[in-house]
Amino acid sequence: MALYEHVFLARQDLAQAQVDALAETATKIVNDNEGRVVKTESWGLRSLAYKIAKNRKAHYVMLEIDAPAGVVAELERQTQINEDIIRYMTVKVDALEEGPTVMMRKSERDRERRGDREGGREGRGDRPDRGDRPRRDFDSE
Repeated sequence: MALYEHVFLARQDLAQAQVDALAETATKIVNDNEGRVVKTESWGLRSLAYKIAKNRKAHYVMLEIDAPAGVVAELERQTQINEDIIRYMTVKVDALEEGPTVMMRKSERDRERRGDREGGREGRGDRPDRGDRPRRDFDSE
């Protein structure tokens, strides 16, 4: 059997439970046709580079699949029919990635960076605090 990565983008107005149901539906299609889903990752609600069907954001979901080619054809056919999915792409790969994908590692790294900034002035260098500058009150002029 061949290995595939299937990514789909779901409409932004869907709840996370609905997005999970879409992933479960895709998994069921693969399993019913003698394939198997090795891993499912939800990358969350992310901004799109451009509007797609009046959507500025979309829920990203990736499935790693081990299945024959006919299964992928059926999965893409069902995905194309679903009006909640605005884009999809399936890519044949030589090997499935071990551990979290690059997108998941990136989101973890971003969370760590946000945590550093929330603690105060860490990572800002020699930038003075707002209190060190003279206050300008434009209303009193």
